[in-house]
Amino acid sequence: MITREIDTSDSEKFAQLTSQVEASSEYMLWEAGERNIPPEQQEKMIERIGESENSTIFVAENDNNELVGYLLVIGGNAKRNKHAAYIVIGISKDYRGQGIGKRLFKDLEQWASNHNIHRLELTVVTRNEAGVSLYKKIGFEIEGTKRHSLFIDGEFVDEYYMSKLL
Repeated sequence: MITREIDTSDSEKFAQLTSQVEASSEYMLWEAGERNIPPEQQEKMIERIGESENSTIFVAENDNNELVGYLLVIGGNAKRNKHAAYIVIGISKDYRGQGIGKRLFKDLEQWASNHNIHRLELTVVTRNEAGVSLYKKIGFEIEGTKRHSLFIDGEFVDEYYMSKLL
């Protein structure tokens, strides 16, 4: 298993991974099949992010060269929030609980220290115990609750705002 920054040549694999994660997780923003991103569009998005000095995407790749996890980092685009980055993470169902998330966050922190990122932030569904536990273990703190932020399976659910200062 290796973790690395994404390359535009990964666009098709990344689109597939994103679809797999959304189909197998009850806590992602997008539901299974709700969006379909063509590889060309995915490639352009990867290029745009690569051109940004405070955004990137990390991927985890197994021994068969399949992408099995990602960590999307979107930096602020105003002068006053360029030091902050919003995080979205997704791990393929068969690879959850194997330390891939920790490895991706470790890569993120090394990258952040070289790119003037001081604040990492994310949201997580409050009942996503595995996610909340991981984020707390690696130093994120709950800042507040985003009430009725998502509508999942016929009910409103809350999310935590979490952050980590570097």
